[in-house]
Order: sequence, then C-alpha cells, then structure tokens
Amino acid sequence: MSEAKSKAANREKASPKLLVGYGLGEVGCQMSWYMINNYLNIFYTDIVGLSGAAISAIVLIARIWDAINDPMMGQIADRTHTRWGKFRPYLMFAPPFLAIFNILTFTVFPVQGMAKVILCGICYILAGMAYTACSIAYQAMLNVIAVDSRVRQLLATARSTGASIIGIILSLVAMPLILHFSSAVNEAGEAVADGHGYFVATVIFSIALIPIFWACAAICKETYTDKLHSGASAEKSGFISNMKGLVQNDQLLIVVICTVIGTICVTGRYGILVYHVIYVVGGPQYISTMFTAMTVGQLVGTLTVPWGTKVFGKRNYMLIMNGIMALGFLALFLNPTNNPIFLIGASFIGSLGFGAPAICYGMVGDSLEYGDWKLGKRQEGLAASMLSFGVKLATALCAPVVMLLFAVGYVPNVEQTASTKMGINFMVNMLPAILAVVSCIPLFWYKLTDKRVSEIREDLEAGKHAWDK
Repeated sequence: MSEAKSKAANREKASPKLLVGYGLGEVGCQMSWYMINNYLNIFYTDIVGLSGAAISAIVLIARIWDAINDPMMGQIADRTHTRWGKFRPYLMFAPPFLAIFNILTFTVFPVQGMAKVILCGICYILAGMAYTACSIAYQAMLNVIAVDSRVRQLLATARSTGASIIGIILSLVAMPLILHFSSAVNEAGEAVADGHGYFVATVIFSIALIPIFWACAAICKETYTDKLHSGASAEKSGFISNMKGLVQNDQLLIVVICTVIGTICVTGRYGILVYHVIYVVGGPQYISTMFTAMTVGQLVGTLTVPWGTKVFGKRNYMLIMNGIMALGFLALFLNPTNNPIFLIGASFIGSLGFGAPAICYGMVGDSLEYGDWKLGKRQEGLAASMLSFGVKLATALCAPVVMLLFAVGYVPNVEQTASTKMGINFMVNMLPAILAVVSCIPLFWYKLTDKRVSEIREDLEAGKHAWDK
C-alpha cells in the first residue's frame, strides 16, 4: 500500500454519535443565550423600564469584565486536570448555575431607581460568567476530541447545525410561550408580552438546558488530551506569557478580528430586530415568521459548510457567505414591507451567511495547530477564550445601539414616526450589510489552507516546529 493510501486509510473519522453529542453542547448554549440575545433589550425597556443609557452602561460594564474574565477562564480550563478531562467538568457542574442566573436576569424585582439598575446589572453579569464557563470549555473541547482538520470542521459544522435547529424551534415557540404566559392585553384585546411571560419562558428554557449539557459531556470524551499535551506543548507558563504568545499567533488574530466585526453585524442586529419587526414591519405577529425564516436559512447555510469549505477552502467560502448575507440585508432595507413572502425570502437569503461561525470554529482549530508549530505552546482554553472574547468585545461595542434607538426618536409602546422607522430600518439592515462586507477584509491575510494545516500536523507529530526549518 502506498504512503498516501496508508494515510487515507488511517485518517480520523467523525462518528455520527460524536457529531450529535458535540452539537448538543451548542443546543445548550443557545437555549441559555437566546432570550438574552433576542429579548433582553426590549424586556429592559418595555417591561423593567430602564433607560437606554442604563442598558448601555450595564452591557458595557459586563463586557469590560468579560475582557478580564474570558481569558482567565481559558487559563483556568487549560490548567484543569481531572479524571473527566480538562474541559468536560465545566459542562457537568456549571449548567445549573447558568440556569439560575438566566432566570434571575428575566426577573422583575420590586425595586426602583438606581437599585433596579444595579440589580439588573449584577444578574446579567453573573449569567454571563456562568455562560463563559460553559461556552469556553465547550469550544476548547473541540480541539481535544479530534485532531484532523476536516473532522474538526465537521464537528464545528455539527455545532452550528445544533444552533440552527434549536434556533428554529426557539423562533417558533419563544414568543408564543411569552404571550401564552402573559396576562396583559392591548386595546384590541390582543395578548401583549409582560414580565410574567418573559419569566416563565426563561424558566422553561433554562431548566431544559441542564440535561442537554450533561449529555454532551457524557458523549464527548477528551480522546487526545494526553497526546496533544505531552512534551514541550504541555509546558506551563504564566498568564501574561500565554497572552503574549496568543498575540504572536497572527492567524488566530485574523480569525478574532473577523469574528468581532461579524458579531457586531449579527448580534447588534439581533439586539434590536424585534423593534424593527414590531414597529416597522407591522407587529409582533411577524416575529415568528422572520425569526423562523432566519434560523432555517442559517441551518441550510451551515449544512453547506462541509461541501463549501472542501471545494473553495475555509477562507474563500467565508467570503462567499458574507457576501450573500450582505445582499439579504440590503434587500430588507430597500423594501421594509410586511409581505410574508418577501420577508421569508429575504430573511432566508440574508441568514444563509449565519453558517459562517462554523467556519470560524474550524479556523480556530487550525490556528491552534499553527500556534503550537510556531510557538511550541498548545492552549485550547485560551484560544477558545480569545474567540469568546471577540464575541463579547463585539457585544460591548453594540452596547450603545439601544441609545441610538432613542436617538432616532424611539418611544416605547406607541406608533413610531416615519423618520424613526427609517432610522430603525437603517440600523437593523443597512448597517449590518456594510459590516458584513468589512468583516471580509482581514480574511485576505489568512493563509491556513487544509493542505498547509496537514503539513503542520505532520511536523508536530514528527516533533518538528517552525524553528527547525
């Protein structure tokens, strides 16, 4: 048998059980963050009664803390050694705390003034910390349950597929659940979301996420942890030294920068999308239509990732997906109609690009191999925390978006003026279209093709590094 055939025969495979098990972890993450990502702003403004400045301050402070907390969590995870592995323990023990803090975040406390702002901020920050413990461990685990670049990409795709599937389900049931458990009605006698509705929906999702995380931890064994952390790559160093090493990994930095811009595009849009649907498109009855079309589009886009990255490469397919996303947003901006067919079609097309995170997760795995080869250090937890930090940084930069709503004349619970509707439409559709294009720019410096990563992996297995060349 030739050497090429021998390598092909011994190539690592991704079992369906492992793909499903890893995808479940993202289902748990999405069930945790869906309500916060999509409904927290409107919960704060229309239910709790916080000002735009107060909401922006809460988000900004939380994200500044994340700038410290995320890398610390990555370092802690990298230094964890248990009989369950380095990362799985956090998926076993952190989810119950995550559920509790999520529920508290959507609780209306009987306080007023600054006490209300402080209490909301504390609950939101604690929810973010619990989410960080789960999500960073989950992201990092990808790089110790597989070593082959294509297998990692399949696992990353399974992760995004899980996000899309649960996203479809949550899009269909979240608002109906909120309205079902709400007792408020408008002048026409139609149900209106109230605090009790938001609270009960959050309780249901938060309790459900706990066994889902446990199932992921049970299925995903850290098969390669000992192998990958033997020798020089297992050498311990301080936090500052590790952060300096990560900054020297130029390929990882490219992925992080691209992630920051892309997350501003998508997360900033999601944060105020419900305002656009209710006040520009025509009412809350269109929320399920648009959100479901978006999550179906994300699922379809994600399912094309294994094919697209194989045919075009990770970088080039990322460029394609971002271009498609920009076109969808532009169509929605130019025609802010309540026509269901157009809404479904344009939302579907725009969200095909939402499958791009699956490519980013694969790129992080490749960048980790590159960092090990270039610097002699392997830091799954810190690498995952850098991507998580990029997402949190983007969220911090999106903090003023609610203030911008008020700046264009938004007034809660009333019909908006024509100029306010135009301002909301611009922020929700045109600005994200521009950012989708801008996020492509750093990718032109990304050089880790599948072939190059395979060569790096062969060098590492042979004990060779960049300085040996």
